[in-house]
Amino acid sequence: MAADAPHRTPTSQATDRPGDTSPFALGLLLRRAHWHAAAVMGEALRPFGIELRHFAVLIELVNHGPTVQRDLVAATGSDKAGIMRVVDDLERKGLAVRKAVPGDRRVRAVEITPQGLELFDAVHVAAEPLGERLVAELGPGEPEKLTDLLTRLAHPADDEA
Repeated sequence: MAADAPHRTPTSQATDRPGDTSPFALGLLLRRAHWHAAAVMGEALRPFGIELRHFAVLIELVNHGPTVQRDLVAATGSDKAGIMRVVDDLERKGLAVRKAVPGDRRVRAVEITPQGLELFDAVHVAAEPLGERLVAELGPGEPEKLTDLLTRLAHPADDEA
């Protein structure tokens, strides 16, 4: 049947290379940039014995205080089992604790510990030179412009309503 199929002219393939006009190009570039940023951030976190998935939860706990696990799932883009493993790791390391939620015996809120907050702050100090390396290829004013553009993509105005 392949011989009966109409001949198609090859079309451009989606890539993440400069100049790609595919509708997937921006997403692919963002994915590549994410991989690069995650590698740099992972390098900053490694000496502290945590990974980006742990740090994402610590960020939520610092920003929002005690948080139930289902909300951590939504906030970090993880799944229920993944969050359980991350919170187990954080508890083992003394960086977070689970506490009962008043009025619902089944639900536990995760709370950052003083040790977790200390680590959170130390990571930011240690990451400063790596953060600069992340944008080393950009010119004057471009890191700020990139941050502005990515913020607008990640947090569209209609999400604030």
